[in-house]
Amino acid sequence: MKMKTALTIAGSDCSGGAGIQADLKTMTMNGVYAMSAITALTAQNTTGVRSIRETDPEFLGEQIDMIFEDIRPDAVKIGMVSSTELIRVIAAKLREYKAENVVVDPVMVATSGSVLLKSDAVETLTKELLPLATVTTPNIPEGEILSGMKIVTADDMEKAAKLIGDTYHCAVLMKGGHKINDANDLLYADGTMTWFNGKRIDNPNTHGTGCTLSSAIAANLAKGFALPEAVKRAKAYISDALSAMLDLGQGSGPMAHGFALTGEYAKEAE
Repeated sequence: MKMKTALTIAGSDCSGGAGIQADLKTMTMNGVYAMSAITALTAQNTTGVRSIRETDPEFLGEQIDMIFEDIRPDAVKIGMVSSTELIRVIAAKLREYKAENVVVDPVMVATSGSVLLKSDAVETLTKELLPLATVTTPNIPEGEILSGMKIVTADDMEKAAKLIGDTYHCAVLMKGGHKINDANDLLYADGTMTWFNGKRIDNPNTHGTGCTLSSAIAANLAKGFALPEAVKRAKAYISDALSAMLDLGQGSGPMAHGFALTGEYAKEAE
């Protein structure tokens, strides 16, 4: 049987907990062949982002061409894209290749609080990328930017998700992890609201949770799961990765993406 494939178009996190590094680990652990097109290099760790070097738009386009021309992805996850020019290139390529199962994680602010998206790029993201998305996965701060409304209650989450979904014609997974409803997320798709109740795991190390969740959703869509089931499976994966209680770094540390990795090559020395 042919292995399913997924592409992440996102920024690099040299410390390995977020960005394409988290995406590749997550996609691999969720059973698909993972590929990447890099939008930016970042100098960052668990305590924050020191600097960002954007990829040249033409070169980003070439990366995407080489992937689609050879190993066509069954799903595409889009993470950190910090400029208008890069977003336009991605949107043009997704249209050109008629990409399927597109998951847009509208990365605007890092877990550490660093702003990752220029203000003019927000408008381009909403106009160019969201209409191509199968689903977008904003957290509460990102949901407030996309909907233009304050989100304080579960009812607000429903209103904002409907507003975003109806405006841009895509499904919306509104992530409630920012103090509303514990870890309960809301999926608005095809006019239907579905709540996914998560267990709040007392683990301060949440670096890269958004990247990881969107990548796990993309992997499950690539494997043929319907969107609600893909979300359910992705949430279960991220809960288990957080429950493994990996503790690395001096800030908000990474998750144990490979918690379920067993077999000969994962063994420790005796």
